[in-house]
Amino acid sequence: MSKPEKLREVLIIGAGPIGMACAIEAKNRKLSHLIIEKGCLVNSIFHYPINMTFFSTSDRLEIGEVPFISHGNKPTRREALEYYRRVADSWKLNIRTYEKVLNVKGEPGKFLVSTTRKEYLAAQLIVATGYYDNPNLLGIPGEELDKVKHYYDEPHPYAYREAAVIGAGNSAVDVALELFRVGAKVSMIIRESELKDSIKYWVKPDIENRIKEGSIKAYFNSSVQRIMEQQVVVQTPSGQITLDNDFVFAMTGYHPDFELLRQIGISLGSDNYLTPCFDADTLQTNRPGIYLAGVVCGGMETSRFFIENSRQHARAISDHMEKNFTFRKDL
Repeated sequence: MSKPEKLREVLIIGAGPIGMACAIEAKNRKLSHLIIEKGCLVNSIFHYPINMTFFSTSDRLEIGEVPFISHGNKPTRREALEYYRRVADSWKLNIRTYEKVLNVKGEPGKFLVSTTRKEYLAAQLIVATGYYDNPNLLGIPGEELDKVKHYYDEPHPYAYREAAVIGAGNSAVDVALELFRVGAKVSMIIRESELKDSIKYWVKPDIENRIKEGSIKAYFNSSVQRIMEQQVVVQTPSGQITLDNDFVFAMTGYHPDFELLRQIGISLGSDNYLTPCFDADTLQTNRPGIYLAGVVCGGMETSRFFIENSRQHARAISDHMEKNFTFRKDL
């Protein structure tokens, strides 16, 4: 690789809303910054379903004191993409997209960050990589088939087809309802005995009524055992059944990039959630000078952190940086 670029005081991995908030906080404190993003700006939001509406109101998604005005009380995916582009432009954030971080060496004051394009020097690092890029796999035969979708885009291509939706949360419910409304024959395969309590309050009556009337078939306490080209095998409380099937939507959740965290040297807990090691007050990890921000802090427990309760991470991290590290502006 070519010679590393000049040292930045703060390098942020991840150009989601929280990574951007960290960069804004750095600018407020007159610290040089750089954001490295393996996809596009707010890559996770870009990959949300096209017709998605946020659970939060627009004011709770704001960062950098830039107003988020949406047509409805709850903004859409498209409105969010436009808003965060406007934030990046307003603050003139230094962002490198489509560049993946591969490794981090060195120590506070002079980390060497290697990416797929080049190398960078940074005094401190913030990892704000989210979790949406890594689906939780089923680990069953047939999961590799093209008909299996871990991400959902829009309903039209699946009209009139046999569709199985795996999961009991908001994503699964939204997919099931949208597919039903374009004429797909929908079956929901749910491990639990009921839908999750976290289902959006304005959606829950709809899905419950569709299941009750039989428009959407729900198999509770059940799991998919095998996926074939035209069928799926499901284990139910009454025994194993085979359903005709054209598409499977595995809405089984997502997890942080644990491989990257390990590569950087961040320890993961031995609990079921693989919670990364960090200080709850300062967000500093077990590796001095490297911090976590946003949903990545929760490990597998991704529902603990979201935009509106993670925006504060940016200030907590910057406070700790300023108190504990000397930035070497001469390098």
